[in-house]
Amino acid sequence: MENKTPLPENNSSPDKRPTLNVNIWFLPLAFAIGLLVGFAFWGRSTTQNSAVSADTAGLGAQGSTPEATQQIKRYPVTVDDDPTLGSANAPITVIEFSDFQCPYCQKWEQEVYGQLLQDYGDKIRFVYRDFPLTSIHPQAQPAAEAAECANEQGAFWKYHDKLFGMESPLGADTYVKYASELGLDMTKFQQCLTDHRYQAEVTADLEYATNLGINSTPTFFINGIPVVGAQPYSVFKYVIDKELAGELPK
Repeated sequence: MENKTPLPENNSSPDKRPTLNVNIWFLPLAFAIGLLVGFAFWGRSTTQNSAVSADTAGLGAQGSTPEATQQIKRYPVTVDDDPTLGSANAPITVIEFSDFQCPYCQKWEQEVYGQLLQDYGDKIRFVYRDFPLTSIHPQAQPAAEAAECANEQGAFWKYHDKLFGMESPLGADTYVKYASELGLDMTKFQQCLTDHRYQAEVTADLEYATNLGINSTPTFFINGIPVVGAQPYSVFKYVIDKELAGELPK
């Protein structure tokens, strides 16, 4: 596939390490108000950081022409044994590769995630996979490990909400505080943290994502269709509604 020059970044956190030369096209589309939305190129030059801005992805382009040619590619991204929320039989699966210290991930979780849960209910399943950008987010790895320790006690999604809620600065004391507030067995939780029981699990997610060509957070796959960056609710709604209606190429 033809390589493209990276574009200025404003809605995802880039991984500072070298990345694969993999490109993914966004699907251009139009709203009644003339809003053109797309999925953007995914995968960047090995010499530059990942970067896709809302404007260059087609977001906010007023007065745009109606829908352009659709170029959809689905990727067989696995769920693995990562935390899931919703029925395995849900018609929509959203797999998110994210970083608990990434401000764009926090923005998406606070502004989009809850609305999707509310609006789509049992039609949607979420899968959270780790992509800690340790070169720029020193607490991303320990936060991910803490969330996995909470998952061990069936509290991943509540713990996930606390981490992204930014009630306290991320750090060792905060991880223990959140676990206590959720009523977890603190002896088991703290031993899990001390043992770094899920360090390999988090690293495995990171390596899997890197091999896919992912190099920024957050990155999503909606039934295999990639959406890169903290795109607004309207983007996810459009894709999900089209997918539910069977209007997107398989």
